[in-house]
Amino acid sequence: MSVRKLKPVTPAQRFRIVNGFDMLTTDKPEKSLLSKKNKNGGRNNQGKMTVPHRGGGHKRRYRIIDFKRNKVDVEAEVKSIEYDPNRSAFIALLKYKDGQKNYIIAPSGLKVGQKVFSGENASPEIGNALTLSKIPLGTIISCVEINPGGGAVIARSAGSYVQLMAREGKFATVKMPSGETRLINSKCIAMIGAVSNSDHQLLVSGKAGRSRWLGKRPRTRPVAMNPVDHPMGGGEGRASGGHPRSKKGIPAKGFRTRSKNKASNKFILERRKK
Repeated sequence: MSVRKLKPVTPAQRFRIVNGFDMLTTDKPEKSLLSKKNKNGGRNNQGKMTVPHRGGGHKRRYRIIDFKRNKVDVEAEVKSIEYDPNRSAFIALLKYKDGQKNYIIAPSGLKVGQKVFSGENASPEIGNALTLSKIPLGTIISCVEINPGGGAVIARSAGSYVQLMAREGKFATVKMPSGETRLINSKCIAMIGAVSNSDHQLLVSGKAGRSRWLGKRPRTRPVAMNPVDHPMGGGEGRASGGHPRSKKGIPAKGFRTRSKNKASNKFILERRKK
């Protein structure tokens, strides 16, 4: 994986840093694993904007990803590693011995032609999916389930990973990407290796137009709004806006919003560092 700095042939290209895409092997997705992806521009089913600064952008088709890895003890070969416009990580196309094809999140270091397995009998090698009870302690893992059979929900974005720290009883202790340490059921499945495309954080778009292609609209500063639109809006002259807070009035800058009575609190051993 690498990034490239472009020649400054235009003002926008001067600061632009692009992905080298060295890991990718094809630019044609598997048609049987594509589905329609409707745009909503950040609006819900009543037409109300619930997510700001969304809308427009290039048309996309969704790639159906196998997050459950429940095809147990069937050998699969990595056919290609592809770009996915719906996520920051790259994806890998697997072809199983029985002819079925699936996409998975590609871990860093996965190669075309490599054989991967899932299930308790799989070896702890990159791309294989095992239960936490069978993975050696200290291993770097990703695409971790939080409920057995529920599919991967933790460490799915580019470059992210989780470290398996300990096991006791029916729970495994893992260190999350945020730095939080928590317990997860040992029957949950995880993939060996960190997620691919760790250089994603180094990219620089270079111009506003590129954000628009991604479906990101301009963000208005809250202090420039009217009081009807935001708690920090209004005031005579250039007002500071008072204490920083969200549109709903919740204080920003480190205010703890997690419920003291949340059921999953007992599984969190150590909160993340600020």
